Amino acid sequence: MSATRFAPSPNGSLHLGHAYSAIRAYDLAQAGSRHALLRIEDIDGPRSKPELAEEFRADLAWLGLSFEEVTPQSQRLDSYGAAADRLRDMGLLYPCDCSRSTIAKHAVTKGPEGFVYPGLCKNQNAQTVLARSPGAAWRLDVAKAIETTGPLHWRDMMRGPQITRTDELGDVVLVRKGLPASYHLAATLDDAADGVTLVTRGWDLFEATHIHRLLQELLGLPVPRWHHHALLLDESGKKLAKRRHSPSLKHRREAGEDGKELAERLRRCDFPAGISLVRP
Repeated sequence: MSATRFAPSPNGSLHLGHAYSAIRAYDLAQAGSRHALLRIEDIDGPRSKPELAEEFRADLAWLGLSFEEVTPQSQRLDSYGAAADRLRDMGLLYPCDCSRSTIAKHAVTKGPEGFVYPGLCKNQNAQTVLARSPGAAWRLDVAKAIETTGPLHWRDMMRGPQITRTDELGDVVLVRKGLPASYHLAATLDDAADGVTLVTRGWDLFEATHIHRLLQELLGLPVPRWHHHALLLDESGKKLAKRRHSPSLKHRREAGEDGKELAERLRRCDFPAGISLVRP
């Protein structure tokens, strides 16, 4: 099976940025005779709102997009736990109980996801950290992982061949405190399980792909291609985001706007006032 996907998280309503991403995924699927998959990424603890999944389905139908829905993340927890256990057995994960403020205080660089973790718990005894914080997060020892795999390659449809490098993100969290998995681990496992051969997502996740390619090699997963598309920005030049309360598709839909016409406008890059597109 050849497939791509749209994978929203139900922690807020979809906005125009999501619409653009869904349209890119759907159109790439149509052009390449691929399956267009919808995966609800609903393991964000109390921030996940199950009722939003139905809202998402209504938004996509309003836009004229037809996706095949696959198993939501909340029903895949066993696979995340098994993968984390495998990486622990390989000696590639270590527990970390550092707070965000502690990381910010000691970090020397900043990357796409914020301050790059400075390795404060990396050389501490794991049992000591777990005794201090039984629910500690688990981080990937990236340097050790790369020693295991050697140099790796991947391909982005927009930027061409890439060689893995992990300096931008550092030792990322794979098992979050109080949650079953981070985005990095869950999305990588899910794309493999769903048979995704083209990962379609925004340019803001380009650097994360270096980590995902590393996880694929460590866990023996198939390697897809990636398509990191341009991002929509608001009038202040910031990426549209739920946390900034960007106008929702639901609001537009319930106000009587024509969803299919909006989708065609987005395809033509004819955006509503105050919205622009930035290309990588």
